[in-house]
Amino acid sequence: MKLLTPALLAAAALLSLLSTASMADSPVAPGYEEEAARATALLNKAVALYKEEGKTAFAKFSRQGEFTDGDLYVYVLDRDGRMLAAGGPSAALIGRDVSPLLDDELKEHLAEALKQPDSDKIYSDEYRWMNWRDGKVEPKRVYYQLYDNKSFAVGYFVQRSSPEAAKKLLDDAAAAVQENPQQAIERINQLDPQFNRDDLYVFVADLTSQTMVAHGYNRRLIGIHFPDMKNPAGIQVGQKLIDAANAGESAVTYEWPNPVTGHLEEKETLIRKVGNYLVAVGYYQEIEPAAE
Repeated sequence: MKLLTPALLAAAALLSLLSTASMADSPVAPGYEEEAARATALLNKAVALYKEEGKTAFAKFSRQGEFTDGDLYVYVLDRDGRMLAAGGPSAALIGRDVSPLLDDELKEHLAEALKQPDSDKIYSDEYRWMNWRDGKVEPKRVYYQLYDNKSFAVGYFVQRSSPEAAKKLLDDAAAAVQENPQQAIERINQLDPQFNRDDLYVFVADLTSQTMVAHGYNRRLIGIHFPDMKNPAGIQVGQKLIDAANAGESAVTYEWPNPVTGHLEEKETLIRKVGNYLVAVGYYQEIEPAAE
């Protein structure tokens, strides 16, 4: 599918939102409890108004005001694939059937998703979507409810990936290193998107030479003596990772700059020994401010 316009991007995002694979609860990512609460509160408010006013509520959803909250906004899709309301960038699609904007495979998935029955339950899913504030395609967590043959939804951008996403990336990276170490190392150092996903990236140390041989974000770290790698607080993170790997541990926690937020955040790094290599992927958590 070619995403050539904001309308096409909006349609793709809606497809991801309504994918039948998403019909299950997802836990709130640590550090996003406030955003999740705001999103579900706005969603509940929108559904409640629709139950009271019917389709006249769509006009309120589609303008800035009580149904927008910072970056959060409501959007609504009917079971025919037509956008009924949107308070954000998807407003370009209001009144349009999004199905013609999709290729055959995506049309089939969308049609199947719209067959799901109405429910009082709020579902959650995550997809990639353009953040109009910074022009980047970023993960977005959405909460939605199917009611009166319509899907009501509200979502927020996620700047810290989940532990599950980190584990998946580690599995992929470890398999690649196992299959062909040099090729995997080259791909990581070339910032191959498969090994560099938002705030998640892979780094690899050669345990024989004690050298950082691959890094999916900061190329300046390639070639350093790995045990000497320190964080801004001066802690020898590299040595901690080596010690943990030799002790059979699977994760190490420390503070490290988040490439997405630019802030120093607590990071739990998942590690795995693959031959003579240490393969690692870390995910970030917000650091709680110290109590006064």
